[in-house]
Amino acid sequence: MQVYFYAKSGHTIGLDATKRCSAVATILKDLDPILCTSDFRAGAYAKELFDVRRYVNIDVVRNLHNIMARKDILLHDTDETNELMEDGMSEFCSLVFNLKEFDIIVDTSIYTKNDNPNLEKTIFFGDDDYDELFLEDVKNSGNFDMNLLMGHYFFLGNEKYFAQHFSNVIDEEEYVETINNSKYILTGSLQTALESIACGNKPVLFRREVKTYNEELISKLNLPVIETKSLEETIKEFDGICENYPEIKNFKISDLSSIKEQITAKIEAFSKLTQG
Repeated sequence: MQVYFYAKSGHTIGLDATKRCSAVATILKDLDPILCTSDFRAGAYAKELFDVRRYVNIDVVRNLHNIMARKDILLHDTDETNELMEDGMSEFCSLVFNLKEFDIIVDTSIYTKNDNPNLEKTIFFGDDDYDELFLEDVKNSGNFDMNLLMGHYFFLGNEKYFAQHFSNVIDEEEYVETINNSKYILTGSLQTALESIACGNKPVLFRREVKTYNEELISKLNLPVIETKSLEETIKEFDGICENYPEIKNFKISDLSSIKEQITAKIEAFSKLTQG
């Protein structure tokens, strides 16, 4: 009986689901889970940055049955499923968990309280910019005295343009360290904002038009938000928010201990049955 994760990911989607699944995989690492991503690079990234031991590429969630065995266990974070598919998953697997039912999933083993962040202000657009919207906005803007954290799927060679407009360009491989060490971070990723809060830092979310967000969670947290506009206007508003940052409220990382207990119990029962 094998534990699998499936995270929707890719160059037009980003890595938020991969980061959430990796956090849960850390909790279940003693069970040697396998992370399935819809882009092979996402799995390699998770192994390098988040210590995910095993990963495999599965282009879409409906193809999971090609590598899984009946009675395996599945945890998924994707919007690809429908009621019929979920019924099929429940019939095929011994346990199925939809991680989208949990609002805040953060790996507290790597995102820890930092009382002395050494980066004042950082911008992280996200891991994806397939249409190069951010790049074009940067090209049409002035210079900014702040750090830019590169996205995983940014096109090779774009660093030279970013270096002309930002005082410091940080490589994607330093993602975890940068989130831990940025006192204020402007980001188009809600997952990144949650990781920043877990470190005791102060994120500001700017809504990207092509993304959907958990608006209820944003409101509950009192997370400051900037609507999409020109980069210069966005950063000016960001600076203003930093000067009078609001209090984050109701931040509570989801308790996943019951999931681990259920999975462990199921595997132990299956082991006794097959050995008997």
